[in-house]
Amino acid sequence: MAAAPADGDVALFCSNVADPAVDARLAWQLKELEKAENQLRERIAEVEAKRAEYEKWMALRDDFLKKAEASVVEIYSRMKPDAAATQIAGMADETAAAVLAKLSPRNSSAIFNEMDTARAAHLADLLGGMRRVDDGKTK
Repeated sequence: MAAAPADGDVALFCSNVADPAVDARLAWQLKELEKAENQLRERIAEVEAKRAEYEKWMALRDDFLKKAEASVVEIYSRMKPDAAATQIAGMADETAAAVLAKLSPRNSSAIFNEMDTARAAHLADLLGGMRRVDDGKTK
């Protein structure tokens, strides 16, 4: 039977092994932290690239909508008021109000004159901001 190591030998062994074990654990944690930081940087770069792509597409979309908006307003400004009134009266409230708001006051008033009174009043309220679109008082 072997003799049990003395308490002093155990303490000496533990003290000799403790510092290298702590150092090894800290080195491993540092390595894992650096790996996580690199992964985070890669993901940030990917997100930034997607954001830039999204902003580019949004700029193209906005330019297209501005051009389309301008051409639609131009079309309605050149139409006869009775024909424009018929078409605008059939549009969704927000679209109709947006078109009328962008037309000159002279064109808008001529179109309002040709529209059904209730529909014209509702669109005028929308233009003036007096009533919400979904208040149920139309149609």
